[in-house]
Amino acid sequence: MTSPTDRFTEIRIDHAGSISWIVLNRPDRANALSAAMLEEFSEALEYLKDNGGPVIGIRAEGKGFCAGFDLDQVGKLGGATSLDPIADRDRLQRNLDRWIAIWDHPKPVIAAVHGYCIAGATQMCVFADITVVAEDARIGEPAIPIGGGYLAPIWSTLVGPKRAKELSFVPGNSIDGRTAVEWGWANHAVPAEDLVASVEGLADRIALTPPEVLRIKKLSINRAAEAQGFGQAAAHVADMDALLHQADAVKAVKARAAEIGMKDLIAEYRREPTTPLKPIRKENGE
Repeated sequence: MTSPTDRFTEIRIDHAGSISWIVLNRPDRANALSAAMLEEFSEALEYLKDNGGPVIGIRAEGKGFCAGFDLDQVGKLGGATSLDPIADRDRLQRNLDRWIAIWDHPKPVIAAVHGYCIAGATQMCVFADITVVAEDARIGEPAIPIGGGYLAPIWSTLVGPKRAKELSFVPGNSIDGRTAVEWGWANHAVPAEDLVASVEGLADRIALTPPEVLRIKKLSINRAAEAQGFGQAAAHVADMDALLHQADAVKAVKARAAEIGMKDLIAEYRREPTTPLKPIRKENGE
């Protein structure tokens, strides 16, 4: 297979020692997952099965990792798939399958998260083998409640159901990098300026293990996680989300977005706590 790098427009592949990076490269749109980016991501994963270094990394250009799915293209608020539940379910499953391909990939995959990591981007990281985050990263839910049952059930396999529920129930809820490690969502939190170097150093250490051994180690640990319910947690999330998209309450939120615009709608859902209960958003590492 020839390298697809030259024709990619929204990602690129960078090779650095033991790691081959898939770089989300749409910083002018907050690296939102467009249709083209998703297709290129899947092609890059397939290409790197037999090419590149023994470890794969996922990182991004710009101020943040990824703002989630691009709602102007993928799951458009007023798109045809929102009217057809079967087409909607197929779309959701197709995108989930892109992340399952990370889980099933023969090479270890490390996600390196900086800035913001929202909605569908968090799901991508759950399926990565290792996740390293910047200490000040913001990792969280969509800002408006237009879906459900797609992200949190898979999060719950890492952080537990109570934390997954708290994060999911509040629109736009988020945690910082240190909290992500405390909860078990990520492996390590490092200063943002050290993120790439830290992951590349980890990849060099991983590469000391022969590729054939790494492949079976990954497979055996995946089998153990699946036996504990990881696969079952992911099996029905597309169905649940497609079902909810047909609810009158969700249609009303989408109509409100069309009426006043996304920016103003997000502001309507933004609430700060008015009780002594601290939010799960953490400021300045406190």
